[in-house]
Amino acid sequence: MTRLPLRPILLASIGALALAGCGKGTTDQSKEQAVVAKVAAPAGQQWSTTVTKTAEGGYLMGNPDAPIKIIEYASLTCSHCADFSKESHEEIKRDFIDSGRVSLEVRNFIRDPLDAMAAAVVHCGPVDRYFPLQENVFASQAELFAGAQANPKGGEAAMALPPAQRFPALAKAWKLEEFFQSRGVTADQINACLSNVDNISKLEQMTNKGIEQFKIQGTPTFVINGQVAEGITTWGPLRDRLRTMGAR
Repeated sequence: MTRLPLRPILLASIGALALAGCGKGTTDQSKEQAVVAKVAAPAGQQWSTTVTKTAEGGYLMGNPDAPIKIIEYASLTCSHCADFSKESHEEIKRDFIDSGRVSLEVRNFIRDPLDAMAAAVVHCGPVDRYFPLQENVFASQAELFAGAQANPKGGEAAMALPPAQRFPALAKAWKLEEFFQSRGVTADQINACLSNVDNISKLEQMTNKGIEQFKIQGTPTFVINGQVAEGITTWGPLRDRLRTMGAR
């Protein structure tokens, strides 16, 4: 995938980028390894509710010292990412993360303007709200897209504004503000988040670093213990890989 600077991405149309880089990969296999011992969470806690922000800007769920570390590069406007979230979120928490054997770090991989703004709002919230809000956005993609497609003229007008004004205006035109308000984020919080262009730029940097470091070409892409898991884009194959690695 060509390294794309953020500003041209944000000037492109939502329709042109809606399917770019979503769900690519080939097959890969690995040999079965010994069972990994469980690691107990601190007293009174569960690993699946233990969330920390990483130095790379991602959000890590689970034991920070888990022997099996997953990084998921995900886009909030990618249908395959939404499918993975729906299929995996209960099982991966219960059977893998809560055992202390596996941690999951999500790094946002930005594909289009709507994705960039939604990810920025999710990042601007409290750390412990990141995963619940992300899961809700994935489950509500149809609503997210409908709002963005309902007012093309408003979107075009917003795109002509300076960046600090553009993103709050787009949030109103594309009903993103309304979308997140119904999920407990206030209009003032959304406006403050999107008025700060650095919040968008940090997501650009995370995306570009993923391209440079791991040659990310599509979402979701999974990196397991520092190696890209080629061909694994759905929950079933990832679950099998984790079991093969001893998380069973």
